[in-house]
Amino acid sequence: MSRGRSPLAWAKRLIIRVLLVLAVFWGGGIVLFSVLPVPFSAVMIERQLGAWMRGDFGYVAHSDWVGMDEISPWMGLAVIAAEDQKFPDHWGFDVAAIEKALAHNERNTSRVRGASTISQQTAKNVFLWDGRSWLRKGLEAGLTVGIETVWSKKRILTVYLNVAEFGEGVFGVEEASQRYFHKPASRLTMSEAALLAAVLPAPLRYKASAPSGYVRSRQAWILRQMRQLGGEGFMQDNKLH
Repeated sequence: MSRGRSPLAWAKRLIIRVLLVLAVFWGGGIVLFSVLPVPFSAVMIERQLGAWMRGDFGYVAHSDWVGMDEISPWMGLAVIAAEDQKFPDHWGFDVAAIEKALAHNERNTSRVRGASTISQQTAKNVFLWDGRSWLRKGLEAGLTVGIETVWSKKRILTVYLNVAEFGEGVFGVEEASQRYFHKPASRLTMSEAALLAAVLPAPLRYKASAPSGYVRSRQAWILRQMRQLGGEGFMQDNKLH
């Protein structure tokens, strides 16, 4: 430490430098991943490190990347119906959903409701760690603006489907389709896509391989929403497939 420089000033300079390095790293990632497949996500890294720390050296977190033309249009529609029905129209944030979630959480502290869009979830999955904190949410918001600015909606959906966690060690729709239905993601049916989307809120808790009554009821709700949105025509009309 330089003579005369206080520990506080030194800490501030260090924090600023770290933030600048992260900004360059994340900015470069946003630009690169606008055209290149995402080889792994931050959540995959987190899960892999956790497995190694538990002594599980057979665990391998990976995703088999596929383009949108190799994914059934039902799958994209299913996650939009389940997670973010305003996805084609918003700029990364659903303000109305956020306000409703805040009002709900003020009344009910035992069951927290989230309002993350597909864009926010993609930013978090690719670049940030899992969990809840104001720091992570702040970084997530900045990254969401970045990917909404650089990526198309179709690209955001493609990345989301390739990095989303669908179960223990199951990342990406291709891996999930092969694991649970023994066929490529391009051949997923409407019902199968809705089942995969049904586990997304808590993929380590809900099982597509052994769906509970709650998961089945959620699957049925998603199927109804998919039909109300307009079925496959919704994806074509919004240029998402």
